[in-house]
Amino acid sequence: MKLKEVLSKYFKGDGVVWAVIFALSVFSLLAVYSSTGTLAYKYQEGNTLYYFFKHFVLLAFGIGVIYVTHLIPFKYYSRLSQYFLYLSIFLLAVTLVLGTSLNSATRWLTLPVIGLTIQTSDLAKLALLMYIARVLSLQQDKIDSFKEVVISLVLPIVIVCGLIMPANLSTALILFFTSFVIMFIGRVKIKYLLSIGLIGILGVSLIIGGVLISGKKGRVSTWQNRIEHFVSGESEENYQAEQSKIAIASGGIFGKGPGNSSQRNFLPHPYSDFIYAIIIEEYGFIGGVVVLFLYMFLLFRAGVIVRKTTRTFAAFLAIGLAISLTFQAMINMGVAASLFPVTGQTLPLVSMGGSSILFTGIAFGIILSVSRSLENEPENEAQKVSITADQNQAENESDDE
Repeated sequence: MKLKEVLSKYFKGDGVVWAVIFALSVFSLLAVYSSTGTLAYKYQEGNTLYYFFKHFVLLAFGIGVIYVTHLIPFKYYSRLSQYFLYLSIFLLAVTLVLGTSLNSATRWLTLPVIGLTIQTSDLAKLALLMYIARVLSLQQDKIDSFKEVVISLVLPIVIVCGLIMPANLSTALILFFTSFVIMFIGRVKIKYLLSIGLIGILGVSLIIGGVLISGKKGRVSTWQNRIEHFVSGESEENYQAEQSKIAIASGGIFGKGPGNSSQRNFLPHPYSDFIYAIIIEEYGFIGGVVVLFLYMFLLFRAGVIVRKTTRTFAAFLAIGLAISLTFQAMINMGVAASLFPVTGQTLPLVSMGGSSILFTGIAFGIILSVSRSLENEPENEAQKVSITADQNQAENESDDE
């Protein structure tokens, strides 16, 4: 049996998306090995392969999650999205009270007995986007009602983003923006979106203003300092940005070659927040462009999948998750290039990390699940996505069976 036949037999769905996954995985292994070599030598008794093997196991687990997830019919994620949303809200609340604090931010929840630490906002992002896709697909006939939009869509967004914001403002803002983009695609009226956006900005401004006036700044002072220091170019975080720019500038067109990074010795978190700078330093401008286009091509292929699918939930689900992954990648790359203040956003499927790889894998798997469903559908212009009341009624009945 030929290799192509074996791959097509076991790896269903869009082949281009699978190619993007494996290409990003290769970049991930190479970059993590290079960026953690010095760290491993210093803290693991000279075993420079320690973090590489640890990441290899996590990445293999992530690809396994993608494989299992893509075999599950996408329609099941509609009902699961509700339970995931309730669970994520509960876990976010628990994290704020009992979470593990690191760098003055309580973002992680350590599970008892097994000792596994997860970033609950990763689950919340996935759950909220799945839930928005479900609501948009089932309520297209009510999408002109401001009351329905606020209750069914905006309220969950506000609750989730509000629980994420105290510990991770950048993630909350990215999720809020991504949610609004999906609602725009889902035909929510622009005047509704503008009204809700202005109310949201006013509400956050009042909260931050009140905290500053009270004198108990907490994380607000961190946000304020990051913005001020980003503008002024002074602070330890700008030291990170400067080292990142040095790495990018020294990479040139073709880079220094695999394993030849020098800035890994100076950059804090070269294996996560600034891994893109290490990639450019070692693989040059060409390597950086290749990684950039891999994410852009993922978004393009999601658009192709949406164009072919006949189900509105599938369409909103695939494009929503693809936008989220691509937007997060753009933010990470922008931070590495000093276009944005330091945010702590990882590069999806490339940066080293446990829960990040897990939930990124689920997102990729769901996109592939949607594309896999197209293999049994005839390509017919009449079967393209048509958002009508009759179709959404039929979809509602199917999803609730």
